[in-house]
Amino acid sequence: MTTRNVLAVDQGTSATKALLVCPERGVLGEAEVPVHPRAVEDGGVEQDPEELWTSVVEAGRLALERGGEPAAAVGLANQGETVLAWDRASGRPLSVALSWQDRRAAAICQRLAGREAELAELTGLPLDPYFVAPKIAWLREHRTRDGVATTTDAWLLARLAGAFVTDAATASRTLLLDLDRVAWSPVACEAFGVDPGELPAVVGCAEPVGETTAFSASSEGAPLPVAGLAVDQQAALFAEACLEAGEAKCTYGTGAFLLATVGERPRRSGNGLVGCVAWRLGARTTWCLDGQVYTVGAAVRWLREIGLIAEAADLDRVGGEAGGTGGASFVPGLAGLGAPFWAPNARGAFTGLSLATSRAELVRAVVEGIAAQVAWLARAAGEDLGKPLERLRVDGGLTRSALLMQVQADLLQAPVEVYPSPNATALGVAALARLGTGEVTTAAEATAGWAPAATYEPRAGAAEAEERLRRWRDAAEATLALGTGG
Repeated sequence: MTTRNVLAVDQGTSATKALLVCPERGVLGEAEVPVHPRAVEDGGVEQDPEELWTSVVEAGRLALERGGEPAAAVGLANQGETVLAWDRASGRPLSVALSWQDRRAAAICQRLAGREAELAELTGLPLDPYFVAPKIAWLREHRTRDGVATTTDAWLLARLAGAFVTDAATASRTLLLDLDRVAWSPVACEAFGVDPGELPAVVGCAEPVGETTAFSASSEGAPLPVAGLAVDQQAALFAEACLEAGEAKCTYGTGAFLLATVGERPRRSGNGLVGCVAWRLGARTTWCLDGQVYTVGAAVRWLREIGLIAEAADLDRVGGEAGGTGGASFVPGLAGLGAPFWAPNARGAFTGLSLATSRAELVRAVVEGIAAQVAWLARAAGEDLGKPLERLRVDGGLTRSALLMQVQADLLQAPVEVYPSPNATALGVAALARLGTGEVTTAAEATAGWAPAATYEPRAGAAEAEERLRRWRDAAEATLALGTGG
């Protein structure tokens, strides 16, 4: 069969990226259009829905123009836990979009604390404002009860293709999905005051859901099937061919997100991770475990803003000057702590400082702090799976830091394999779209043909790595109470 190009759109937190992808010749054209999340009071982070929509259309059209060839299908990846209220008849937004980083629904989670165990067993997710349902409840209480309230993908797909749907992987991030049945849970919906009838249909990740002409330069352009759908992190997991139980990846972007495939039976974590759908292909569902570090690229931006570094490359230049941290530790809780702590009000902290602590040691401590929390997530995944992870595949902008990648391998005590493209999420939905159109028939075929751009092997010994991890964990535990004060 002749291979056909796919337009893959990754609508992310700080930008929308679009690639025109040929499975034989690679990326033919690409574009990136920035979007601008805005921090507001009380831990809120908001985005302009119309800016998100415009960025999707503009990035898609630019990628097609720069590629100089037509596409045969579209794939769309989304931010996951970002939500808005909107009018189904017109597609008009009725609220701002609450970013996945928004923490204002913490009080709603506290109100439902007595049902936390019940909801976790149903959905696989802890009761935390990071997820969708608390944000929907907050929107309904503080902004509007009109229209429907959904994740951004359902709204974008309604505008693109007239379909009121969300994919199974995205739905599993809501705190509203029955993890075993992969269907909306009436019990969970009742807990958050959500009418299941107002939620989108849950569909597979590789199937046509409608057609769009949004990326055509004129109204006479041929419609394209929208056939690949996934939340961003699961799309990257798919691109990196983590198809078998025990295979894992971590994306280092605004946050760091570690996902480990667990196979075709759902699993609840006993170690503070999240159980969710990795992807659904036809009648077959694959599940995964997920852990998050909320501030990674965001922590690097913070270092730049306070003047410790001038650019991200200084992680290696400045941090590399220090042979270690000089006893300093950094806890990347600048927007709360995710797995395995689930402390939305936690604060970031440097600990172990002295008058002798240098700038280079502070920068090195940030690198170590990011890598240490990821290593604890990997350890939790290994404990849930019954054996340690044998390797970790990685993607995202901060994989350019050789220092971070080497520290990560040292603390993991396992090889770190760098994905050769910075666009794993977009390539993942491109692969899903190829499955959705029937061009390929298996996940292995859709994701074959790549090799690591670099592999980092551990240099530190196991005893040293354990001591560094324990020191960081002690610092993290000590900071958990910092966000509880007035």
